[in-house]
Amino acid sequence: MRKRIPKILVTGGAGFIGSAFVRLLIKNGHQPVILDKLTYAGDLKRLDCVKGSFKFYKTDICDKKKLRSIFRKVKPDIVVHFAAESHVDRSIIDASVFIETNVKGTQVVMDESRKQNIKKFIFISTDEVYGEIACGKFSENSQIKPSSPYAASKAAADLLVQSYIRTNNFPAIIIRPSNNYGPWQYPEKLISLSILRIFDGANIPVYGKGQNSREWLYVDDCALGILKVIKKGKLGQIYNLGSSQECKNIDTIKLLLKTLKVSANRYEFVKDRPGHDLRYCLDSKKLCRQTGWKPQVLLSRGLKLTVDWSVQNRYWLKSKLGQINKLYK
Repeated sequence: MRKRIPKILVTGGAGFIGSAFVRLLIKNGHQPVILDKLTYAGDLKRLDCVKGSFKFYKTDICDKKKLRSIFRKVKPDIVVHFAAESHVDRSIIDASVFIETNVKGTQVVMDESRKQNIKKFIFISTDEVYGEIACGKFSENSQIKPSSPYAASKAAADLLVQSYIRTNNFPAIIIRPSNNYGPWQYPEKLISLSILRIFDGANIPVYGKGQNSREWLYVDDCALGILKVIKKGKLGQIYNLGSSQECKNIDTIKLLLKTLKVSANRYEFVKDRPGHDLRYCLDSKKLCRQTGWKPQVLLSRGLKLTVDWSVQNRYWLKSKLGQINKLYK
């Protein structure tokens, strides 16, 4: 007898990482259901290449009544929860929407998932819940010590998921990815913003002296890691998902400028972000060992792929310019 393909519901499926995951699901024979509020960072254009292969519901995950109706209709087996406000700078300006979406929204999605007796709930957390680390790597047992309002909201949601696992025997798995980059990223994060600035004829703003170090994970590698965890990860567990490709921001910018084939001086140092974490680095051996996943795309190649896509889709990036200029005015 042919094995039934599980029905997967993806919150935030029109977002940057969520859409990459949806495209991967469809490539692997799934017909996912997507929930997305379509805020400034959500865009169904990311899914034009798989149009007709998914069901879409525009909804706010904090809307209990609407969410309940969708869950009853869909009856998902697995929920993958990406939906979140995710930009640190915006959280510093106003943390309220981060608390509402990232904490309350996660609670509402989990409650509806429990009522539908789902088999698996995958919560997409972040490496930023750990705060910064001067040397070495964060393991899944490292202390949670978030620095920004964004990271604190994700840490609160992360801990809420853990409480449901313990108290309700909730079938959840937590994944903490490192910094993602790649095609279709909204241009407010370092790499995507930098490309847009170059297209706009401006210099790239670099916080402080560019000494902050990040572990860069190509978005398709992240999507594959999440799928591997769904298939082989253990319920109740936490998994770091990192690339082991660590680079200081100034060096990332210099490599990006070289990839763009523009002047190496097209950046300028600006006042540092308040509470800016100096360094993130994950120990991802647990995920690799249990699932067989490993990153495929080196940073140099990933930047080339991202730049090539950006050149071909500069209209999409430049369509976001007005919103970005308002944020960084």
